[in-house]
Amino acid sequence: MNTVVLVGRLTGNPEVTVTENGKHITKILLAVNRNYKNVDGIYETDFIRCVLWNGIAGATSEFCKVGDVVGIKGRLQTSVYETEDKKKNYSTEVIAERVTFLSSGKKHVDEKSFDENDEVKDKENPKKSSKKSE
Repeated sequence: MNTVVLVGRLTGNPEVTVTENGKHITKILLAVNRNYKNVDGIYETDFIRCVLWNGIAGATSEFCKVGDVVGIKGRLQTSVYETEDKKKNYSTEVIAERVTFLSSGKKHVDEKSFDENDEVKDKENPKKSSKKSE
């Protein structure tokens, strides 16, 4: 089973981009504190790349900002690419399937969750809005 659950702070403001085939994507870096102290008595932090698609990409970009706490449930995905000097490099990131806003500057969305099946809010057609799950 490939399941990842993370809670951390956004290190930057999420921004949605649109792929050539019309899919919405947001890439974020999540700062996740470890649950133990190192030898110096300090909690260390891991910075984990996460990819959000479609509805959760739009909702996260709309409602969250740098420093907000979010919960992410998803899966690990590793990509392999080759550099110009023919060296293989590996890149691992979390593909988010569900995002829960645990703190947000917009009070009405605190403790809300969005999953990969939610629709992206269409700003040109306000009658269409993203589905929100609680």
